[in-house]
Amino acid sequence: MSVFTLAGPERDAALLPRLAALTERHREACPPYRRILDAIGSAPPYERVADLPWLPVRLFKTHELRSVPEDQVFRVLTSSGTTGQRPSRIYLDQEAAAAQTRMLAATVRAVLGERRLPMLIVDSRSVVRDPTLSARGAGVLGMMNFGRDHTFVLDEQGLVDAEAVTSFLRRHGGEPFLIFGFTYMVWLHLLGLGGDLSQAVLIHSGGWKRLAEQAVGNAEFRRRLAAECGLTRVHNFYGMVEQIGTVFLEGPDGDGLYCPDFADVVIRDPETWQEAADGVPGLIEVVSTLPTSYPGHVLLTEDMGVVRGVDDGSWPGKRFEVLGRLPRAEARGCSDTFGQG
Repeated sequence: MSVFTLAGPERDAALLPRLAALTERHREACPPYRRILDAIGSAPPYERVADLPWLPVRLFKTHELRSVPEDQVFRVLTSSGTTGQRPSRIYLDQEAAAAQTRMLAATVRAVLGERRLPMLIVDSRSVVRDPTLSARGAGVLGMMNFGRDHTFVLDEQGLVDAEAVTSFLRRHGGEPFLIFGFTYMVWLHLLGLGGDLSQAVLIHSGGWKRLAEQAVGNAEFRRRLAAECGLTRVHNFYGMVEQIGTVFLEGPDGDGLYCPDFADVVIRDPETWQEAADGVPGLIEVVSTLPTSYPGHVLLTEDMGVVRGVDDGSWPGKRFEVLGRLPRAEARGCSDTFGQG
């Protein structure tokens, strides 16, 4: 079933009790989180999702925040970052890991359907072999669950493997297939591949800072892919390791990013911290019911965004746009850091 069904008022009513319960669960289970809530005087009842206490996403770089005993930690994910940065560390127990995988699958089925498609990955296989799984590696591994006959565009040295790509297109170019990659790497490597990609569905994310430096926005990105590759089914998504499994997916018309039914965004004025009106830019706050093993259910990001509409697009709910990083915020996206490397 689709996870893009809830209109604005329905979403707030459905999410509020679940997020409020998660706040109390983490208050009891995570002492550092409890001390933060005590310090800011946050306590129920909460009247709206926007009233819930948020954590700055950077806090996961400096503090160990988990709501399960250490012996129940099933997986530790780390964020991408440039050299010298301390990565975020996200603690998942088996329940949380299973839920994020399941809900990611439900989200991408909205554009891929139920069948596993042949998959072209605009990356190197080495990214998923690192025993300390980075956000980039976790993203690739997570998306590999939705494909088959996985073929990597880049070899172990990070160079285009033209023979592998040609062989893949010979086998699958005449049927629907999936392409996944981080945005800057797609721009860097996919446009020069040649060949007919008209049957593909591209899912991509991250790296807009690098493209903005080249005056390439989403419209130009989509135009060039259509003109040079015949690729028209393109879906950007916005997500982060601190809310692994929750992705905000671009609609079929390219008219903005949409929230799945278990998540939402709040845009906050960076001076007053109040919720900004639709159409007014501010800092993006992401909320999700998936983080049960750590207090990551309400996070204030370092990204600027704006709500472009509510219940007026391809899918119900908020339709929003990411405008870029907050000035002086560190580069942290998977393909932004690839570009710097």
